[in-house]
Amino acid sequence: MTIAGRRGLAAAALATLAAAPAAHAQAQPAAPSLGGPVIPGLCMLSIETMITTSKVGVATEARLKELATQAQTEVDTQRRPIEAEIKAFQTAAAGLKPEDRAARQRALATKLQPIEAVAQQRTRELQATRVKALQRISTDAQPVIAQVYKQKNCGLLINRGSVLGGNTANDLTAAVVQGLDAKVSTASFNREVLPAAAPAAPQR
Repeated sequence: MTIAGRRGLAAAALATLAAAPAAHAQAQPAAPSLGGPVIPGLCMLSIETMITTSKVGVATEARLKELATQAQTEVDTQRRPIEAEIKAFQTAAAGLKPEDRAARQRALATKLQPIEAVAQQRTRELQATRVKALQRISTDAQPVIAQVYKQKNCGLLINRGSVLGGNTANDLTAAVVQGLDAKVSTASFNREVLPAAAPAAPQR
């Protein structure tokens, strides 16, 4: 198996994980063992399970959740005073003249715009942080995958998630997780900081 091949496998799987919400990045169940002969050289690996069950993967997910909570708290703190104004407006709206009601709506929308911009910015930054964190795990896992692949005399490595069943003796996932755990078990990183998006053009 070439280095390029190993990178291609991990990169494709990690790209899928990075693009998906954390709730969907769950460990894949092992393929059903239907028996049959071991196919020499044919091995399988679940990148998803490696990410979600390895020590570094668990630590990474915990840190990502912590950063997401911090970002949500920041946005909620900025939004709370405006929400109080919105509730007050909703209570009084029925008694306002149409032009006064429209003016207050515009004023509230203007106040909400920068807060929504911060929320969108934090979402982009958290997505970039997840991608970078998963890429870091991929980099650490590459030599481990290569070592286990060689030890098992593999000639072809397939995604375990695409296997419907069969002899699972050549599933490398557990050995790769064990090797990755021995190599790295913690994750320390901060939220990526991205340039602010250009403000939307005013509506006419």
